Amino acid sequence: MVEKIYTIPVNEAYESSCECPLCALHKKAEQDYLDYYLGPSLMEPDTRKITNKTGFCPDHMGKLNLAEQSKLGMGLMMHTHLKDFNEDICADIKAAAPGKASLLKGRSSDYKGKLNAIADRIDKRIASCPICEKIDYTLDRYIEVITYLFTHDSDFREKFGSGKAHCMPHVSRLLRAASKMSQNDAADFVTVLADCNSTAFTTLIDDVEWFTLKFDYRNSDKPWGNSKNAVQRGMRFLSGDRKEFDEK
Repeated sequence: MVEKIYTIPVNEAYESSCECPLCALHKKAEQDYLDYYLGPSLMEPDTRKITNKTGFCPDHMGKLNLAEQSKLGMGLMMHTHLKDFNEDICADIKAAAPGKASLLKGRSSDYKGKLNAIADRIDKRIASCPICEKIDYTLDRYIEVITYLFTHDSDFREKFGSGKAHCMPHVSRLLRAASKMSQNDAADFVTVLADCNSTAFTTLIDDVEWFTLKFDYRNSDKPWGNSKNAVQRGMRFLSGDRKEFDEK
């Protein structure tokens, strides 16, 4: 099959030494979008309309903060986002405060719904993030490429089944994608996916067990094998590739 521009990142991820190809694709997409929002786009009116309303989720706000290339741009974005947040929420918080119960007025539970509604609005605004949305959209497109290549490219099918495992959050996404395939294609795809991940589970379980057994003085002189980072690999396998899971 002739390689096309949209298949290149997928093939490269499955040819790399990464633990989960979709984590590698996620990481690349995330960095691209972090760079995008720290670049000239941060000063564009259309982008500012979005960031004024959404801001960024706590995770991506932290990553943008650690970058050095556009402290001024982040300051300008934060200024207008705080103004928008204040105008949208603060007056409604005060309005949601219940009146005090009295002998004449009695008690009422109507205020509970109002307080929960404003709390829901705050939670929604805090969680909203254009970077998360763009990453999800990009990963969905990559997964479409993966399922297409699996059914149309024998070389890729061999790569997919060569023992490369996927973290469990990305297994979930691949299973949802498989539900849109024909029954026969889904049968092949899910079987290969399950076999690769079953092997990964077995290897991790053995490595983590050996990690724990190395704390027994009787095993202190025995080699660690692949178990030194087994706990962190298990974390990434269950939760995706996160910087806080790096080996110390």
